[in-house]
Amino acid sequence: MNVDLNSPSPIRPGEELPIESLVKYLQQQLPANDGPLTVEQFPHGHSNLTYLLKLDGKEFVLRRPPFGNQVASAHDMGREFRILSRLNAVYPAAPRPELFCDDVSVIGSTFYLMERRHGLILRKTLPAGLSIDSQLARQMSTSLIDNLAVLHGVDYQSAGLTEMGKPEGYVQRQVAGWTKRYAQAQTSIVPAMDRVTQWLNANMPIESGATVIHNDYKYDNVMLDTQDPTKIVAVLDWEMATIGEPLMDLGTSLGYWVEATDPVALQRAAFGPTSLPGSLTRREVIDRYQEMTGATVSNPVFYYCFGLFKLAVIVQQIYARFARGHTTDPRFAHLDQLVLVLGEQSDRTIESGKV
Repeated sequence: MNVDLNSPSPIRPGEELPIESLVKYLQQQLPANDGPLTVEQFPHGHSNLTYLLKLDGKEFVLRRPPFGNQVASAHDMGREFRILSRLNAVYPAAPRPELFCDDVSVIGSTFYLMERRHGLILRKTLPAGLSIDSQLARQMSTSLIDNLAVLHGVDYQSAGLTEMGKPEGYVQRQVAGWTKRYAQAQTSIVPAMDRVTQWLNANMPIESGATVIHNDYKYDNVMLDTQDPTKIVAVLDWEMATIGEPLMDLGTSLGYWVEATDPVALQRAAFGPTSLPGSLTRREVIDRYQEMTGATVSNPVFYYCFGLFKLAVIVQQIYARFARGHTTDPRFAHLDQLVLVLGEQSDRTIESGKV
Protein backbone atom coordinates (compact mmCIF):
# COMPACT_ATOMS: atom_id res chain seq x y z
CA MET A 1 0.00 0.00 0.00
CA ASN A 2 1.37 3.38 -1.00
CA VAL A 3 -1.63 5.62 -0.31
CA ASP A 4 -0.87 8.70 1.81
CA LEU A 5 -4.07 10.04 3.35
CA ASN A 6 -2.20 12.74 5.22
CA SER A 7 -1.99 14.94 2.12
CA PRO A 8 -2.35 18.72 2.43
CA SER A 9 -4.38 20.93 0.09
CA PRO A 10 -4.83 24.67 -0.61
CA ILE A 11 -5.84 26.69 2.45
CA ARG A 12 -9.58 27.18 3.01
CA PRO A 13 -10.75 30.77 2.49
CA GLY A 14 -10.68 32.70 5.74
CA GLU A 15 -8.12 30.39 7.38
CA GLU A 16 -4.98 31.81 5.74
CA LEU A 17 -1.86 32.50 7.79
CA PRO A 18 0.02 35.84 7.59
CA ILE A 19 3.03 34.54 5.67
CA GLU A 20 5.26 37.60 5.99
CA SER A 21 4.94 37.74 9.77
CA LEU A 22 5.35 33.97 10.09
CA VAL A 23 8.48 33.94 7.93
CA LYS A 24 10.06 36.70 10.01
CA TYR A 25 9.35 34.80 13.23
CA LEU A 26 10.64 31.48 11.92
CA GLN A 27 13.83 33.11 10.64
CA GLN A 28 14.46 34.33 14.19
CA GLN A 29 13.65 31.03 15.86
CA LEU A 30 15.04 28.63 13.25
CA PRO A 31 17.98 30.57 11.77
CA ALA A 32 19.37 27.46 10.06
CA ASN A 33 16.16 27.24 8.01
CA ASP A 34 16.08 30.50 6.08
CA GLY A 35 14.83 29.34 2.70
CA PRO A 36 11.45 30.13 1.13
CA LEU A 37 8.32 29.14 3.03
CA THR A 38 5.30 27.40 1.52
CA VAL A 39 2.12 26.72 3.49
CA GLU A 40 -0.71 24.26 2.82
CA GLN A 41 -3.54 23.05 5.04
CA PHE A 42 -4.56 19.58 6.11
CA PRO A 43 -8.23 19.60 5.14
CA HIS A 44 -9.75 17.28 7.71
CA GLY A 45 -10.58 17.95 11.33
CA HIS A 46 -13.19 20.24 12.84
CA SER A 47 -11.32 21.75 15.78
CA ASN A 48 -7.70 22.93 15.90
CA LEU A 49 -6.35 23.85 12.47
CA THR A 50 -3.33 22.07 11.05
CA TYR A 51 -1.00 23.32 8.32
CA LEU A 52 2.02 21.90 6.48
CA LEU A 53 5.02 24.22 6.40
CA LYS A 54 7.87 23.55 3.98
CA LEU A 55 10.92 25.56 4.91
CA ASP A 56 14.36 25.17 3.38
CA GLY A 57 13.69 21.58 2.38
CA LYS A 58 12.27 20.59 5.76
CA GLU A 59 8.67 19.88 6.72
CA PHE A 60 6.88 21.00 9.87
CA VAL A 61 3.28 20.77 10.99
CA LEU A 62 1.77 23.94 12.51
CA ARG A 63 -1.17 23.68 14.93
CA ARG A 64 -3.31 26.66 15.92
CA PRO A 65 -6.79 27.15 17.46
CA PRO A 66 -9.78 27.51 15.13
CA PHE A 67 -10.85 30.95 13.97
CA GLY A 68 -13.82 32.19 15.96
CA ASN A 69 -12.82 30.04 18.93
CA GLN A 70 -14.98 30.78 21.97
CA VAL A 71 -13.62 28.02 24.25
CA ALA A 72 -10.05 29.04 25.04
CA SER A 73 -9.42 26.24 27.54
CA ALA A 74 -10.17 23.63 24.85
CA HIS A 75 -7.49 24.98 22.52
CA ASP A 76 -4.47 25.56 24.76
CA MET A 77 -1.53 25.26 22.40
CA GLY A 78 1.03 25.65 25.18
CA ARG A 79 -0.45 22.78 27.14
CA GLU A 80 -0.59 20.54 24.06
CA PHE A 81 3.05 21.38 23.34
CA ARG A 82 4.15 20.55 26.89
CA ILE A 83 2.31 17.22 26.87
CA LEU A 84 3.93 16.14 23.62
CA SER A 85 7.35 17.33 24.77
CA ARG A 86 7.26 14.87 27.68
CA LEU A 87 5.13 12.12 26.20
CA ASN A 88 7.21 11.65 23.05
CA ALA A 89 10.11 10.28 25.10
CA VAL A 90 8.06 7.44 26.60
CA TYR A 91 5.35 6.92 24.00
CA PRO A 92 6.93 7.05 20.52
CA ALA A 93 3.57 7.28 18.72
CA ALA A 94 3.30 10.86 20.01
CA PRO A 95 4.94 13.22 17.46
CA ARG A 96 7.92 15.30 18.56
CA PRO A 97 7.10 19.00 19.06
CA GLU A 98 9.67 21.52 17.79
CA LEU A 99 8.68 25.06 18.71
CA PHE A 100 5.99 26.90 20.68
CA CYS A 101 4.97 30.53 20.08
CA ASP A 102 2.89 32.45 22.63
CA ASP A 103 3.18 35.76 20.76
CA VAL A 104 -0.28 36.18 19.24
CA SER A 105 0.95 39.03 17.05
CA VAL A 106 2.74 36.54 14.78
CA ILE A 107 -0.31 34.80 13.29
CA GLY A 108 -3.17 36.05 15.49
CA SER A 109 -3.06 33.19 18.00
CA THR A 110 -0.63 30.99 19.86
CA PHE A 111 0.68 28.02 17.88
CA TYR A 112 3.31 25.32 17.83
CA LEU A 113 5.34 23.37 15.30
CA MET A 114 5.91 19.62 15.39
CA GLU A 115 7.58 17.05 13.19
CA ARG A 116 5.67 15.69 10.22
CA ARG A 117 5.06 11.96 9.98
CA HIS A 118 3.78 10.15 6.91
CA GLY A 119 1.24 7.35 6.74
CA LEU A 120 -2.35 6.26 6.29
CA ILE A 121 -5.17 8.10 8.03
CA LEU A 122 -8.41 6.19 7.53
CA ARG A 123 -11.82 7.79 7.62
CA LYS A 124 -15.33 6.60 6.87
CA THR A 125 -14.73 6.37 3.11
CA LEU A 126 -11.68 4.40 2.04
CA PRO A 127 -9.53 5.88 -0.75
CA ALA A 128 -9.72 4.45 -4.24
CA GLY A 129 -7.54 1.40 -4.61
CA LEU A 130 -7.44 0.55 -0.93
CA SER A 131 -9.06 -2.75 0.01
CA ILE A 132 -9.42 -4.08 3.56
CA ASP A 133 -10.53 -7.70 3.88
CA SER A 134 -12.06 -9.16 7.04
CA GLN A 135 -8.76 -10.47 8.40
CA LEU A 136 -7.01 -7.12 7.95
CA ALA A 137 -9.99 -5.25 9.43
CA ARG A 138 -9.81 -7.40 12.53
CA GLN A 139 -6.05 -6.98 12.88
CA MET A 140 -6.29 -3.21 12.43
CA SER A 141 -9.10 -2.75 14.92
CA THR A 142 -7.31 -4.97 17.43
CA SER A 143 -4.10 -2.99 16.98
CA LEU A 144 -6.00 0.25 17.53
CA ILE A 145 -7.28 -0.91 20.91
CA ASP A 146 -3.96 -2.49 21.89
CA ASN A 147 -2.26 0.85 21.29
CA LEU A 148 -4.78 2.58 23.53
CA ALA A 149 -3.91 0.05 26.23
CA VAL A 150 -0.22 0.88 25.73
CA LEU A 151 -0.93 4.58 26.23
CA HIS A 152 -2.85 3.84 29.42
CA GLY A 153 0.13 1.85 30.65
CA VAL A 154 2.53 4.82 30.47
CA ASP A 155 4.01 5.79 33.85
CA TYR A 156 2.87 9.41 33.77
CA GLN A 157 4.61 10.30 37.00
CA SER A 158 8.02 9.20 35.74
CA ALA A 159 7.32 11.00 32.46
CA GLY A 160 6.80 14.30 34.30
CA LEU A 161 3.14 14.56 33.31
CA THR A 162 1.60 14.72 36.79
CA GLU A 163 0.78 18.41 36.50
CA MET A 164 -1.19 17.84 33.30
CA GLY A 165 -4.32 16.69 35.08
CA LYS A 166 -6.23 16.30 38.34
CA PRO A 167 -7.43 12.68 38.39
CA GLU A 168 -9.38 12.87 41.65
CA GLY A 169 -13.04 13.44 40.88
CA TYR A 170 -12.38 13.20 37.14
CA VAL A 171 -15.62 11.42 36.22
CA GLN A 172 -17.81 13.90 38.08
CA ARG A 173 -15.98 16.88 36.58
CA GLN A 174 -16.27 15.47 33.09
CA VAL A 175 -19.98 14.84 33.31
CA ALA A 176 -20.59 18.25 34.88
CA GLY A 177 -18.26 19.99 32.45
CA TRP A 178 -19.73 18.53 29.29
CA THR A 179 -23.23 19.16 30.61
CA LYS A 180 -22.34 22.83 31.07
CA ARG A 181 -20.69 23.06 27.64
CA TYR A 182 -23.78 21.65 26.02
CA ALA A 183 -25.99 24.21 27.73
CA GLN A 184 -23.70 27.02 26.60
CA ALA A 185 -23.59 25.83 22.99
CA GLN A 186 -27.23 24.75 22.69
CA THR A 187 -29.09 26.22 19.72
CA SER A 188 -32.30 24.15 19.91
CA ILE A 189 -34.08 21.68 22.19
CA VAL A 190 -33.08 18.03 21.68
CA PRO A 191 -35.16 15.86 24.06
CA ALA A 192 -32.86 12.83 23.74
CA MET A 193 -29.86 14.91 24.80
CA ASP A 194 -31.77 16.23 27.80
CA ARG A 195 -32.64 12.68 28.90
CA VAL A 196 -29.06 11.47 28.46
CA THR A 197 -27.75 14.44 30.42
CA GLN A 198 -29.98 13.56 33.37
CA TRP A 199 -29.06 9.85 33.21
CA LEU A 200 -25.31 10.46 33.13
CA ASN A 201 -25.49 12.82 36.09
CA ALA A 202 -27.46 10.22 38.07
CA ASN A 203 -25.38 7.15 37.21
CA MET A 204 -21.72 8.04 37.60
CA PRO A 205 -19.54 4.99 38.50
CA ILE A 206 -16.72 4.85 41.02
CA GLU A 207 -13.37 5.72 39.43
CA SER A 208 -10.99 2.88 38.61
CA GLY A 209 -7.69 4.79 38.53
CA ALA A 210 -5.71 7.36 36.58
CA THR A 211 -3.57 7.21 33.44
CA VAL A 212 -2.55 9.36 30.51
CA ILE A 213 -5.68 9.60 28.38
CA HIS A 214 -5.97 10.96 24.84
CA ASN A 215 -9.68 11.86 25.05
CA ASP A 216 -10.28 11.73 21.27
CA TYR A 217 -8.81 8.37 20.27
CA LYS A 218 -10.21 7.08 16.96
CA TYR A 219 -9.15 5.95 13.52
CA ASP A 220 -8.79 9.38 11.97
CA ASN A 221 -6.54 10.55 14.81
CA VAL A 222 -4.21 7.61 14.22
CA MET A 223 -1.65 7.26 11.43
CA LEU A 224 -0.94 3.78 10.09
CA ASP A 225 2.13 2.38 8.34
CA THR A 226 1.57 2.55 4.57
CA GLN A 227 3.17 -0.85 4.07
CA ASP A 228 1.55 -2.53 7.07
CA PRO A 229 -1.61 -0.80 8.30
CA THR A 230 -1.72 -3.02 11.38
CA LYS A 231 1.16 -0.89 12.71
CA ILE A 232 0.54 2.56 14.20
CA VAL A 233 3.21 5.16 13.39
CA ALA A 234 1.60 8.18 15.06
CA VAL A 235 -1.27 9.29 17.26
CA LEU A 236 -2.39 12.84 16.48
CA ASP A 237 -4.54 15.63 17.96
CA TRP A 238 -3.58 15.72 21.63
CA GLU A 239 -5.55 18.86 22.46
CA MET A 240 -7.78 17.13 25.03
CA ALA A 241 -5.16 14.81 26.54
CA THR A 242 -4.89 14.77 30.33
CA ILE A 243 -4.43 12.55 33.37
CA GLY A 244 -7.69 10.90 34.28
CA GLU A 245 -9.98 7.88 34.30
CA PRO A 246 -8.90 5.47 31.51
CA LEU A 247 -12.37 3.96 31.18
CA MET A 248 -13.71 7.38 30.21
CA ASP A 249 -11.08 7.40 27.44
CA LEU A 250 -12.25 3.97 26.34
CA GLY A 251 -15.81 5.30 26.38
CA THR A 252 -14.84 8.13 24.05
CA SER A 253 -13.40 5.59 21.59
CA LEU A 254 -16.57 3.50 21.89
CA GLY A 255 -18.59 6.60 21.06
CA TYR A 256 -16.85 6.71 17.69
CA TRP A 257 -17.16 2.95 17.12
CA VAL A 258 -20.02 2.47 14.66
CA GLU A 259 -21.11 -1.08 13.83
CA ALA A 260 -22.75 -2.52 10.71
CA THR A 261 -25.94 -3.23 12.70
CA ASP A 262 -26.30 0.35 13.97
CA PRO A 263 -29.03 2.63 12.57
CA VAL A 264 -28.30 3.93 9.07
CA ALA A 265 -28.14 7.54 10.29
CA LEU A 266 -25.38 6.62 12.72
CA GLN A 267 -23.47 4.67 10.08
CA ARG A 268 -23.48 7.73 7.85
CA ALA A 269 -21.73 9.62 10.64
CA ALA A 270 -18.93 7.05 11.06
CA PHE A 271 -15.45 8.44 11.80
CA GLY A 272 -13.59 5.39 10.52
CA PRO A 273 -13.90 1.89 9.05
CA THR A 274 -15.13 0.29 12.28
CA SER A 275 -18.13 -1.31 10.59
CA LEU A 276 -16.14 -3.28 8.01
CA PRO A 277 -16.66 -7.06 8.05
CA GLY A 278 -14.19 -8.58 10.48
CA SER A 279 -13.74 -5.44 12.59
CA LEU A 280 -14.16 -5.80 16.33
CA THR A 281 -17.60 -5.01 17.69
CA ARG A 282 -17.95 -2.61 20.62
CA ARG A 283 -18.37 -5.58 22.95
CA GLU A 284 -15.20 -7.14 21.53
CA VAL A 285 -13.38 -3.83 21.93
CA ILE A 286 -14.24 -3.87 25.62
CA ASP A 287 -13.17 -7.52 25.97
CA ARG A 288 -9.85 -6.86 24.21
CA TYR A 289 -9.16 -3.81 26.35
CA GLN A 290 -9.81 -5.79 29.51
CA GLU A 291 -7.50 -8.54 28.26
CA MET A 292 -4.66 -6.12 27.48
CA THR A 293 -4.92 -3.98 30.63
CA GLY A 294 -6.32 -6.28 33.29
CA ALA A 295 -9.00 -3.68 33.96
CA THR A 296 -12.62 -4.56 34.65
CA VAL A 297 -15.20 -2.56 32.70
CA SER A 298 -18.19 -3.18 34.92
CA ASN A 299 -20.45 -0.44 33.56
CA PRO A 300 -19.86 -0.30 29.78
CA VAL A 301 -23.22 1.37 29.06
CA PHE A 302 -22.22 4.43 31.08
CA TYR A 303 -18.86 4.82 29.35
CA TYR A 304 -20.32 4.30 25.86
CA CYS A 305 -23.15 6.75 26.52
CA PHE A 306 -20.72 9.28 27.91
CA GLY A 307 -18.62 8.90 24.76
CA LEU A 308 -21.65 9.53 22.56
CA PHE A 309 -22.74 12.48 24.69
CA LYS A 310 -19.29 14.08 24.68
CA LEU A 311 -19.03 13.68 20.92
CA ALA A 312 -22.48 15.24 20.54
CA VAL A 313 -21.43 18.22 22.66
CA ILE A 314 -18.25 18.71 20.62
CA VAL A 315 -20.32 18.65 17.44
CA GLN A 316 -22.83 21.08 18.99
CA GLN A 317 -20.02 23.47 19.91
CA ILE A 318 -18.78 23.42 16.32
CA TYR A 319 -22.29 23.90 14.97
CA ALA A 320 -22.87 26.80 17.39
CA ARG A 321 -19.81 28.58 16.00
CA PHE A 322 -21.41 28.33 12.55
CA ALA A 323 -24.92 29.23 13.70
CA ARG A 324 -23.63 32.29 15.57
CA GLY A 325 -21.57 33.53 12.63
CA HIS A 326 -18.11 32.85 14.05
CA THR A 327 -17.20 30.67 11.05
CA THR A 328 -18.58 30.24 7.55
CA ASP A 329 -17.11 26.77 6.93
CA PRO A 330 -19.86 24.99 4.95
CA ARG A 331 -18.90 21.63 6.48
CA PHE A 332 -20.53 22.79 9.72
CA ALA A 333 -23.92 23.82 8.32
CA HIS A 334 -25.81 20.60 9.13
CA LEU A 335 -23.96 19.33 12.19
CA ASP A 336 -27.04 19.91 14.31
CA GLN A 337 -28.49 16.78 12.71
CA LEU A 338 -25.51 14.75 13.92
CA VAL A 339 -26.15 15.95 17.47
CA LEU A 340 -29.66 14.52 17.20
CA VAL A 341 -28.36 11.17 15.85
CA LEU A 342 -25.81 10.80 18.65
CA GLY A 343 -28.29 11.77 21.35
CA GLU A 344 -30.81 9.24 20.11
CA GLN A 345 -28.20 6.46 19.96
CA SER A 346 -27.22 7.15 23.56
CA ASP A 347 -30.87 7.24 24.61
CA ARG A 348 -31.51 3.86 22.93
CA THR A 349 -28.44 2.36 24.61
CA ILE A 350 -29.68 3.38 28.04
CA GLU A 351 -33.04 1.79 27.30
CA SER A 352 -31.52 -1.49 26.04
CA GLY A 353 -28.69 -1.73 28.57
CA LYS A 354 -26.35 -3.02 25.86
CA VAL A 355 -23.44 -1.44 24.01
